Amino acid sequence: MRAVEPRSTRPATSPKRTPDDMVALALKIRADLHDEGWDHGPLSVLARLERTGLPNLPSRATLARVFLATGVVEPEPRKKPRSALRRFVYPAPNCLWQIDATEWSLADASPCVIFQVIDDHSRKALGSIVARAETSEAAVAVVTAAIVRHGAPQKFLSDNGVAFNPTRRGYTGKLVDYLTGLGVETITGKPYKPTTQGKNERFHRTLHRWLNARPPAATMAELQELVDVFDIAYNTQRAHQSLAGRITPQQ
Repeated sequence: MRAVEPRSTRPATSPKRTPDDMVALALKIRADLHDEGWDHGPLSVLARLERTGLPNLPSRATLARVFLATGVVEPEPRKKPRSALRRFVYPAPNCLWQIDATEWSLADASPCVIFQVIDDHSRKALGSIVARAETSEAAVAVVTAAIVRHGAPQKFLSDNGVAFNPTRRGYTGKLVDYLTGLGVETITGKPYKPTTQGKNERFHRTLHRWLNARPPAATMAELQELVDVFDIAYNTQRAHQSLAGRITPQQ
């Protein structure tokens, strides 16, 4: 007498399963973002998917599972959930600007720095200047150019560096004198507390990733052209994860 095998309870179809064509599109977008030098996590991929106008898009969590299942990312069990992050942001554009400089190298390994000014509320790149070194003259130049284009901010945040705000060292410096003359309140982060300029640090990382995806500039002029292109793309093409609705800084 033949034994009757139990029938499988697995459903014949999986209506919640992400379609193969959507998986393929998401993986392609992720690869494109990587090659372009942008962040290519689930939120960034979802933001670009939304621009396609396609219906029934997967959620961020679904994309994360897809990327994990396809082996393009490795699990990070110690990573804090996004809900654990607490952000402070000023309520409107031009309430607070931030400045910082990041080191870079030209094709021949000669060093230079890139000054970057951003708006705290919108995260907009307000101005960037490539300079040979971190000097107060370059700091004043990039801030002046930003003010000409966008008006003056209410407050201005920097670190305590000599080129930015050396007030704690006993004198004000050229940038502080310039801003004070315009009625701008200058503030600094606490010494040895770089997290105060955390937005600048993340902005630097985004710029570094983007530049590393391109051939190195041979001259400071070529690097300035690249940085100008980056600022436009950052402001107008790249949805910012920290902005509600995943809009661009320009929006």
